[in-house]
Amino acid sequence: MRATRAIIHLKNLQSNIAAIRGNLTPGTRLCIPVKADAYGHGAVRVAVAAIRAGATHLAVASVQEGIDLREAGIVAPILSLSLPIPEEVPSIIEHELTPLVVDEEFIEELARIAKGMGRTVPVHLKIDTGMNRIGCAPESAVELAKLIARHRNLELAGTATHLSVADSVDPGDIEYTRSQLGKFDASIEAMRKEGIDPGIVHAANSGAIVQFPESHYDMVRPGILTYGYAPSADLAERVSVRPVMELETRVVAMKKIMAGDSVSYGRTWTAKEDTWIGTLPIGYADGLVRSLSPGLKIRIGDGLFPIVGRICMDQCMVDLGPDPWVQRWDRAVIFGPADVGSGPTAETVADLLGTIPYEITCGINKRVPRVYDGEDAR
Repeated sequence: MRATRAIIHLKNLQSNIAAIRGNLTPGTRLCIPVKADAYGHGAVRVAVAAIRAGATHLAVASVQEGIDLREAGIVAPILSLSLPIPEEVPSIIEHELTPLVVDEEFIEELARIAKGMGRTVPVHLKIDTGMNRIGCAPESAVELAKLIARHRNLELAGTATHLSVADSVDPGDIEYTRSQLGKFDASIEAMRKEGIDPGIVHAANSGAIVQFPESHYDMVRPGILTYGYAPSADLAERVSVRPVMELETRVVAMKKIMAGDSVSYGRTWTAKEDTWIGTLPIGYADGLVRSLSPGLKIRIGDGLFPIVGRICMDQCMVDLGPDPWVQRWDRAVIFGPADVGSGPTAETVADLLGTIPYEITCGINKRVPRVYDGEDAR
C-alpha cells in the first residue's frame, strides 16, 4: 500500500444522505450523482453505499461511467446527465441507462435504434429554464413530450431542469431561481393539461435542497452535499454534513538545513533560521496543485506545518521547525473530515485556490489508492 492514499469514510457518506433525507418530504426519491468517479471518491463503492442508505437512482455524466456501474453489478436506475453522441446509443440501450433528451433529432435517432434493437428506452426530458447549457426551450416541452409518446420504443420516465444559482442567497439570484422554477412549473402543468404524464419530476441540486423546498418535486439530485460540503458558504449552517474524503501521506524523510538554504525548484523559499524539512511523497501528479505552495499547511499529529518551496510532481516539503517533535514515518493529513481532527478540509484547499471543493476531490489522481473505511466498504 502506497503511503499516499485517499481514505473514503463511507459512514460519513451515509450519514450525509440521512441528513439530506431529513430535509425532504417522505417518499421523495434520491438520485445520487456518482459522475467523475463519484467526485473522486470511487463510483462503484459509493454507489453501493448510497443505495444502502436509501438512494433510489444514480446519475453519471458519460455512457462509459454508466457501463462501469452495470458491469460492477449495479441494477438501480442510472440517469446519464450529459448528451451522448449517436455512436453511444446502442450501449445506452444495451446497458439500460436512462438518457436525457432535449430535441427532436436525438429523440428520432434514439427511437430508430431502439426499434432496431427491439427495446424500449426510458428517457428524461430536460428543459432549459435558464442554465443555458443543455435542454429544450420551455415552450417546446409539450411537443417534444408528444413526440416521445408517439414512439412505442420510448417511454417518458421523467422531466428535469437544472438550477444555476440555487446555492446563492443574493436577492437577485433567489429571484432568478424562482423564475427558473416558475418556467419549469408552467411546462409541467402544460404537459399535464395535454394528458401527458411527465414521469419523475426533478430539479433540485444541493443548493435547492437546502434553500428551495418547493423545488424538491418527486426527486432531488444532491451532489456536493452527499460528499460532505455545503454548496456555498452562505448555506453551511443550514444542513449538517461531514466530509467523506481524507487525503493522507507519510513523512518519508527528514533533513536539517541551515539558515540561507533554499528548498525545491526555483529556490522560491529560503530558510530564515536553521530548521528541519520533512519530505512527503505526494505532488501535483497526485492532485496536490503546485500553486498551493505557499499557503497550505499540512496536519501532522496536532500540529500544522507549511509546505515550503515548489510542490514537485511526486513530492513536496514541509517546514517542521528548528526542534521538531515529528518523527520519520509519521502520518500527514493533506485534508480530511472535520471530525477526524483539526486541520484543512477540501474546502480549505479550495479557498486557497479560489475554487470549490468539487474540483479538489475530483482532482485527486487515479494513482492515489482509495481505501474504504466503514462497515459498508465490503
